[in-house]
Formats: sequence, C-alpha cells, structure tokens
Amino acid sequence: MNKITGSLINSFYICKRKTWLYAHEIGPDNDHPFLELGRLNEENFYKRESKGFNVGNMKIDIVRKGDRATIIGEIKKSSKSEKATIMQLAFYLMKLEESGVYGEGEILIPKERKKIKVKLTEEMKKELKETIKEIMEIIKMDVPPKKEKTRFCIHCAYREFCWS
Repeated sequence: MNKITGSLINSFYICKRKTWLYAHEIGPDNDHPFLELGRLNEENFYKRESKGFNVGNMKIDIVRKGDRATIIGEIKKSSKSEKATIMQLAFYLMKLEESGVYGEGEILIPKERKKIKVKLTEEMKKELKETIKEIMEIIKMDVPPKKEKTRFCIHCAYREFCWS
C-alpha cells in the first residue's frame, strides 16, 4: 500500500503496530464487536445526511453544505480516540484543500450526543506532513513495530496480533 489513507492517519495516533498491519493489508477481526458497533453507528445515525463518499483514497462519512463552507463529517462510536479522529479529519480537509475544495470538519459521536468542530490549521498541516513521513517509514519496515500496551489495546480488533 503506497497511498496514505485517513484510516492510516487515525491508526498512527493509536498504535504504530496497527498502522503497519493495516498498511500491509492484514485485516482485523471483522466480527469484532467494536467494529460492528462502528458500522451500526454509521448506518443508523444521520439518516438524512448524504453518506459514504469515496474521494481518491479517502472514504468520507458525511458531506453537506454548511453556511460558509462544505462540511466533512466523520462518525465515531466514542470520543476516546479524539486526537486520532481530529487528525484523520484534518487529513481529509488537507487533501480536499490541495484539490481546491475548502471545507470544515465535524466529528459526530451520536451515542455521546457530541459534535467536535475541526478547522484545518497550518500547525495541523505541518503535523500531518510529519505524520505521513513517519507512516511511510513504518510501512517500509520488514516486520511490525514492537507491541506496546496502551489504553486502546483492550478493545482493539487487532488484539490477537499482539496479545494472544
């Protein structure tokens, strides 16, 4: 995989090993209950919104017209990985901006009734460019990075690759 995706950006902020596994097309346990919850959230909430847009190597959950800009929405089941989701959404906004489409982002967490607004900043662009370089280095590795216990491990769909 030589294209950086929003999922790779998201995984980078959660676990470098997960990033390597995902980039090498080693899929997680698709029957994992938390993946299923994510799919159900996406299907059952925001039914009046236009959903599921593929733009290049991006899969954008929601796109709608805002008062001043196009709104790009990312639906998540919880806010536990807020930084990862903010950077994933910032990546989408940056890629769209590079194509001449300027927008704003919203992270939508229906179970928490939470909406987090995201505006792309120069600092985010700089961080994303560095993150992309680091992801490319991880992808080039022959073996995944060492496993590291984090607060995300307990519910990770890749858990079996590290802790079985």
